[in-house]
Amino acid sequence: MKIGITCYPTYGGSGAVATELGLALAQRGHEVHFVTYAQPFRLVGLHERVFYHEVEMEDYPLFEHPPYSLALAVALHDAARREELDVLHMHYAIPHAASAYLAKQMLEAERDIKIVTTLHGTDITLVGLHPSFRAITRFSILQSDGLSAVSQFLKDETVRSFSVPEDRIDVIPNFVDTEVWRRDREPCHRSKLAPEGQKIVMHVSNFRPVKRVLDVVEVFAKIREKVKARLVLVGEGPDRPRALSRAADLGLGDDVLFLGRHGSVEELLSCADLFLLPSSSESFGLAALEAMACGAPVVASNAGGLPEVIEDGVSGYLFPVGAIDEMAAAGVRILSDDAFRKQMSLAARRLAVERFSADAIVPMYEALYERVLAGK
Repeated sequence: MKIGITCYPTYGGSGAVATELGLALAQRGHEVHFVTYAQPFRLVGLHERVFYHEVEMEDYPLFEHPPYSLALAVALHDAARREELDVLHMHYAIPHAASAYLAKQMLEAERDIKIVTTLHGTDITLVGLHPSFRAITRFSILQSDGLSAVSQFLKDETVRSFSVPEDRIDVIPNFVDTEVWRRDREPCHRSKLAPEGQKIVMHVSNFRPVKRVLDVVEVFAKIREKVKARLVLVGEGPDRPRALSRAADLGLGDDVLFLGRHGSVEELLSCADLFLLPSSSESFGLAALEAMACGAPVVASNAGGLPEVIEDGVSGYLFPVGAIDEMAAAGVRILSDDAFRKQMSLAARRLAVERFSADAIVPMYEALYERVLAGK
């Protein structure tokens, strides 16, 4: 098949998964064309059967905000015609699926290209619900020939919020390349992250309020009372200054390391002994899966799609949002018992490999493409 993929190319879970999907599809013999406004951050190096088409934008005095959605529609139309694409796979309903619908209409006289839309989260739970976007979001979803959601939670939210027929949406979880995300990576950065041999507690996110990074700091402060540990925070976002200030207020000092945005998170997670994700909502929780693939048990909130990723009491622990004391106690139990931590580490890795590897998930997308192309 010849597949066009559009995603947000900057740092974020949906862009990471979309890029990994394209690379995996190419390895399985398909031809993949990324159509985005910038090269996806995980599309590094030369890959056979993988191509990149940049959406060209021009600034005109007439437009206070350049019409990216229209420029994307034109780029999708051009790529589909020139490369004879079979499927346009859009990650996020808006604006991507809306742009794909325009491209499909522009191509109508020549051929019937199919649209597959994957729903990732904020397009359904936040942005798409805004009165300015709700109608176009629902329209774009319903005009797609195939639909997938990254969790049962997100599927249920889509059905409830946008009155989409339940049988229109396949649940296809996110996945990771378990050869990249693993425990035994070299070089190991443990001596740099924890030079005094401390246990390493880690959090990776975009530091938005929904991630509750202040809870991460509070949980770690309680863990450090019982265990010699260091907190490594990876990422950038609006709550980073508040987290930094709170860490200082709690006297955590050099035991909290802020690394900012990092291009090789897999190298860091391979050193983690515990991963914290106390979010108020997660449509899936890709960061948790990446940590699990690296053998790090996860202590997280029982919110959104996280219970579909983390097996409570086996690969980590789940607690109500804001349950700082309970999360800290679980963290202490994991970090203070090496045998127990190793047991959880192996279980987390096994779960990632068996349920969320590329070999398990990519065929589900191939089957969706085939059904769509067959008109089923």
